Amino acid sequence: MDIYEEIVRLRQQGRKAALATIIHSQGSIPSYKSSKLLIRDDGSTLGTVGGGCIEAEVWTAAQEVMREEKPRRITFELDQNPDNDTGLLCGGTVEIFVEPILPQPACYIFGAGHIGVHLSKIAHLAGFASIIVDNRARFANASRFPEASAIYADEYEKVFPQLALNDAAYIVIVTRGHKDDLRVLRWAVMTPARYIGMIGSKRKVISIYRELEREGIPREKLERVYAPIGLEIGALTPEEIAVSIVAEMIAVRRQAPLISSKTLGRLAAESDSLKVNL
Repeated sequence: MDIYEEIVRLRQQGRKAALATIIHSQGSIPSYKSSKLLIRDDGSTLGTVGGGCIEAEVWTAAQEVMREEKPRRITFELDQNPDNDTGLLCGGTVEIFVEPILPQPACYIFGAGHIGVHLSKIAHLAGFASIIVDNRARFANASRFPEASAIYADEYEKVFPQLALNDAAYIVIVTRGHKDDLRVLRWAVMTPARYIGMIGSKRKVISIYRELEREGIPREKLERVYAPIGLEIGALTPEEIAVSIVAEMIAVRRQAPLISSKTLGRLAAESDSLKVNL
């Protein structure tokens, strides 16, 4: 099995992996320069970087690389005595680069209106696959969203079962009204999506949260939501709002400190634990 073909297959399945490559060697080593070892998210492997204790340490490092989604370099000195970690006496040095292999992030845009149109284009440019969902076929179609990977024009509850979301999913709720936002958010907070954002004023957001809490949705589920959506950059036009949303998605994707996240915790503090006159 070819490692690169396997990488493509894993990414298409939405799975994570880590690729270890020998990038520098000196002296005698138990493999050859540029040897590769692919470690899948289920712990299985393909290829080799020399076997033995080296691969055991690389395998352990790969688990951290997949979890943190950040690369690492590991150096092994192979001329040490048998009591040391590697137990290999080849007499050389080897440096191994372990990089994360991640599925393409997918932006699920619920709402094919004016914000959704610009959001899809900008998300696509930023490396996200865009998936459009709207219950209006005249809005959710290929002529309006030529860059979309998939388009669903049907009632939201009929579409939900068709979406196989994982932790590379980013959900953006920009539907045409309060009722539809509520329907989508009710479903979204129960998914493993990495990012869930919903448009709307603070008053509207708190109202929806309170309604879902009355239905029995645990508060910790709602604490995952970024709402009102987007970084606070003073956005006014649909294009600017789309930029602010994608910027927030990128910050979450890269695990960067957010300039201003509008999660339930902050809204609760601003509204006296959601006890406000709505």
